[in-house]
Amino acid sequence: MVFGWGKKKEDSKTSDVSSTKQIQLSEVSGIVRKILELRTSQILSDIKSVRDTTQPLIKDLTVIGSALEKDNLQVDDIDKHLRIIVVRGKQQVIDMIKKDAISLPDVKSYTDAENINVILNQMLKKIGDVLGRQTRVIHIFAKKYAEKLKEILLQMQSNHSKIQQMLTNFDETQTTSTEILDSLKEIKDIEEEVSKKEQRISELQTHIDSLDKKIISSEDSIKKIKGSEEYVKLLELTKILDALTESKNQIKDQITSQFTKISRPLSRYEHISAMEKEQKNLLSGLIEDPFEVLMPKNKDSIILILENVRKAISSDSISVKDVDKSFSQLTEIEEALDGLIHQVNDYADKQEKIQNQIKSLEPHELQDLTKNLKNLMTDKEDSELKIKTFQSEINEIHSNSTKLIVDIETKLRKFSNTIYSISY
Repeated sequence: MVFGWGKKKEDSKTSDVSSTKQIQLSEVSGIVRKILELRTSQILSDIKSVRDTTQPLIKDLTVIGSALEKDNLQVDDIDKHLRIIVVRGKQQVIDMIKKDAISLPDVKSYTDAENINVILNQMLKKIGDVLGRQTRVIHIFAKKYAEKLKEILLQMQSNHSKIQQMLTNFDETQTTSTEILDSLKEIKDIEEEVSKKEQRISELQTHIDSLDKKIISSEDSIKKIKGSEEYVKLLELTKILDALTESKNQIKDQITSQFTKISRPLSRYEHISAMEKEQKNLLSGLIEDPFEVLMPKNKDSIILILENVRKAISSDSISVKDVDKSFSQLTEIEEALDGLIHQVNDYADKQEKIQNQIKSLEPHELQDLTKNLKNLMTDKEDSELKIKTFQSEINEIHSNSTKLIVDIETKLRKFSNTIYSISY
C-alpha cells in the first residue's frame, strides 16, 4: 500500500490569443528552429524552477530522517515483539531516506531535465514502497512525522508530474518539428522533380518547334513536286492505266466466258492425260484463269490441248452430254483464239508502255518526302503525348505539395500561438 497520498489531478485551460501571419515556404524552416530553441530554453527554465522547489523538499526529508533517527518513539513500554517491529520499521525508513533522498542535479541541458525525471521517479517509487510497508508504524508510533512526510511527498509527486508533462509536451513539439522539417525536405524533392519534368517539357517543345519547321518544309517540297508538269502528266497516265485496267476486266470476262463452255471436258482431260509439266501447267491455267496464259508463245500448245480434248471426246475417254455441242465449242474457241490472244497481247503492250512512261516520270524524291513527312508527324504526336503525360504528373505533384503545406500549417499551429498562412 502507498503512504496515504495519490497523484493530484490538475485541469488547466489556457486561452491563446492567436494571430495570423503570411509567410513564404522558405521561412518555415527558420521559424520551426526558432520556436524549438525557445521551447527548449523555456522547458529548461521551467524544469529548473520545479527542480529548485523540489530540492528543499528533499532536504526536509533528510531533516525528518535525522529527527526520526534520534527519536526512540517511546517504545520502551510496549510489548517486546511489537517494539522489535517498530524499531525495525523505523530503521528501514531512516535507511531509505539516507540512501534515496539524494540531491537533484542542476538543469543545464535537456539531458539533465530527463535525468531529473528519472531520478525523481525512482526516488518516489522507493520512498513510497518503504513508507507503504511501514505506514502503520509511522501513523501510529511516529504520528508527528506522518503528516509532514505526506505533505512533502505529495508536493514532490506533484512536481514530478509537472516535469513529466512538460517533457511529454516537449517530445510532441520535437516530433512535430521533425515532421515539419521532413515535409519541407519532401517538398524540396518534389520541386526538383517538377523542375526536371518542366525541363523535359521545354526540351520536347523545342523539339516540336523544330519538327514543325521540317514538316512545313516537307509539305512545301511535296506541294512543289505535285504542282510540276511531270507530276500532272504522271496523274494523267495513272488515270489511263486505271481505265486500261477496266478494259482488261472486260477482256478477261469475255475470255473466261468462252473457256467456261469447255471447262468440264478440260478438267476431265487434266485428270486422264499424262503431260509434261509445262503443258500440264498450261492446261491448269486454261481451267483456272485463261487470260493469264493466252500468249502468242502458247498458241500452238493451246491448240494441241484443245485437239487432244476433241480426240478424247471422240474416243469416249471423256464423256460429255452433247458431243456435237462440245465439238462446236472447241471449234469456236480455236477460231477465236487468234483474236483473243491479240486482245491480251495488245493490252499487255499498252500496259507495259504506260507503266514505263509512269516509271520514267515518277519522282523518287516524292516517295522519300512522303515517308519522311509521315515519320515527322508520328514523332510530333509522340512528343505532344509525352508533354501531356509530364504535365499531368506535374499537376498531381502540385496537388501533393498543397496537401503537405496544409499539413505543415496545421502542425505549426500545434506549438505556436500564431496561425501561419504559407505562400507557395
